[in-house]
Amino acid sequence: EKRGMLKVWNMVLIILTYSLALFGTFITRTGVIGSVHAFSKSAMGPAFFLFIGITFLGSLSLLFNRRGTLKAEHEVESFISREAAFLLQNMLFLAITVAVFWGTVFPMFSELITGVKITVGPPYYQKVTGPLFAALVLLMSIAPFFSWRKQSPKNLLRAILIPLVGSVIGVGIWGYIHRMHPGSFFALWLSLFVTLAVLFEFWQGIHARMSSQHENPLAALINLIRRNPRRYGGYFIHLGVIMIGLAFIGDAYFKEETQKSLSVGESLSVAGYTIKYEGIREYPGSDGRDILEASLSLYQNGNFIREMNPRKDYFSVQQQPVTIPGVYSTASEDVYILLAGWDDNFSYVTFKIYINPLVNLGWVGAFVMVIGTLIAAWPSSQGAASYVLRANAIQPSPGD
Repeated sequence: EKRGMLKVWNMVLIILTYSLALFGTFITRTGVIGSVHAFSKSAMGPAFFLFIGITFLGSLSLLFNRRGTLKAEHEVESFISREAAFLLQNMLFLAITVAVFWGTVFPMFSELITGVKITVGPPYYQKVTGPLFAALVLLMSIAPFFSWRKQSPKNLLRAILIPLVGSVIGVGIWGYIHRMHPGSFFALWLSLFVTLAVLFEFWQGIHARMSSQHENPLAALINLIRRNPRRYGGYFIHLGVIMIGLAFIGDAYFKEETQKSLSVGESLSVAGYTIKYEGIREYPGSDGRDILEASLSLYQNGNFIREMNPRKDYFSVQQQPVTIPGVYSTASEDVYILLAGWDDNFSYVTFKIYINPLVNLGWVGAFVMVIGTLIAAWPSSQGAASYVLRANAIQPSPGD
């Protein structure tokens, strides 16, 4: 937008977004691909697919016919520039989209070609999209330090030197203290680097206003955001992305789980927690369901925390029981306990226990992203002032 570039590219992305949203609806409503999100099959599939084709091809034809009005005002002059960073980020997003799209439709194509439906599981998405997301987050951290048009590598390194050194020292201290899960060091370094880069950008702006406007730090921060909400709202979004990323890091490297059969009065320990099995009971629910509920006591470091009640709900119209976990949630982690099985007379009951660290950062990160979006969409005070000046400039004089 600032440089008048990538106009056709933006229109292509808009067309793809709309078409893929329709295609996702087509998948869930027709049952062509098995999914837990799919509805029952319907006869609307061919008509809906035809509609997707018409809108997609029609949009592309309009874009082709009016491409003359979307000529770029400038070209990418250097690979080390803000324009190139934007384009590379777009390419990474598109690569992730293609990978997820291919994994989604692969069972359909495998059945058409070989007659056997081969389902793509979570390992495919983790191995293919994981490195792409890591590259995207890394680029997200350094993109704000790029200059428009071109920038020398020396100046770029000087701009990111403080966050880079701080992140290396921070992860080095973490690795020396904990010395476990070496695979997590790169992910944690990346998250810390992005966080320090964003905070460094905030500090530079605040320090500049404190020096030039003689404001206190809080007033400088507020006025900084008011004058350029799109930029600093974007930084809030970056912080939200890192929080969500930390939730994934916790799940990938630090999650602990176990399964054990217990009799009444027995206990098991995992990740600093002790779970004691107290008993099990069966009773009818208020809405026609039958409930089988276990009672457990949760302790941490010998201190009682709360009672946990994982259960199974049986409905008369449903063959598969619904599993309701017992959950203990804190700011740092969640404890999930599932009622997994039992013997004929309930002498032994089997439980699955999951300790999920950092998982709540995913929810907090999503909330921070919403806040960042609202800030970025808010009109800037600088933009409002320029609008007033333009309006005053065209006001008629008293003699007119």
